[in-house]
Amino acid sequence: MGKCLSCCEEPESSPTQNGHSTSCPPSHKAVGLKTAVTDKLPKDITSSSLNKYRVDPEVTGSGDAGANTGSCHGNGNGDTAMAVTAAKMFSPYPKLPPIRKPSNAEAKQRLSLTMKDYSEHKITMLFDSYRDPGDDEDCLQAEGIEKLCMHLGVRPEEFRVLVLAWKFNAETMCRFTRSEFFGGCKKLRVDSIKGIQSRFPEMLAEVQIRDNFKDLYRWTFKFGLDSDTGQRTLPVEMAISLWGLVFTQNEPRILKRWLTFLEKHPNIRGIPRDTWDMFLNFAEVVGDDLSTYDDTEAWPSLFDDFVEYENDCQNQNVTEEKPAKEYEVQI
Repeated sequence: MGKCLSCCEEPESSPTQNGHSTSCPPSHKAVGLKTAVTDKLPKDITSSSLNKYRVDPEVTGSGDAGANTGSCHGNGNGDTAMAVTAAKMFSPYPKLPPIRKPSNAEAKQRLSLTMKDYSEHKITMLFDSYRDPGDDEDCLQAEGIEKLCMHLGVRPEEFRVLVLAWKFNAETMCRFTRSEFFGGCKKLRVDSIKGIQSRFPEMLAEVQIRDNFKDLYRWTFKFGLDSDTGQRTLPVEMAISLWGLVFTQNEPRILKRWLTFLEKHPNIRGIPRDTWDMFLNFAEVVGDDLSTYDDTEAWPSLFDDFVEYENDCQNQNVTEEKPAKEYEVQI
């Protein structure tokens, strides 16, 4: 391309090589580049339309590469190189739409949809699939629960079913109301048979924690009562079954002897709530040989009779079955 106009006006006092200056001053480079690029632009581009384009910093003379591009000396392909430079400098810059900040309500809804991994509609369909359509009560009765257990791969008398009923906060044995079933599935975050099955290991681990097991143990007493008849004490047969069931994972050492005592004394009329609740402490406090039992403490009288019976058996003083006391526990 030769020299820029500014170079031609100044005297050639700078060092030369073969009769030409080796480079232009930095300010001249910018003027020469601007003039050359402008000459190569289409004639219909006005100054106002240049605002629609962005300048690529790679070709504006920044750094060493830019300085070489802006040299006043050209070569045989100077025009072609400058045309390519002009095309790079004025590449289109698409206009992005403004970003709208979501409101608090939208953010909460988006978060709830992200965390919600169950469908309320599917829970309703699951409940209705086990409910007897001809039943006036909106609940799963014994037949529906038995079918549910079969599909879950468990037996109705298993400990896992007891824990599931505890998670559902069921009021009565062999019955799940719609609200109990719906609330339990939401608590477990499940809406299918496979979902409930996947939660069994987690539930079994949960009741290994002492406070959780204590809650399960106390709930079991209420679960075993017949609420339709207003029952307030557990029949001995029911209490024996529930004691054996609730201690499936951690059986106290005296449990079998305690249940044997109850079976051998059929005239015990029932188990009240305080006896049920205190047996958990009793099993933890007394030793395997009942040597740490203190009959001066406020234990239920049924525990006194049990310890006396056990001591007699160990001392081989029982030659024949002693008549057991009758416990008037009906309230």
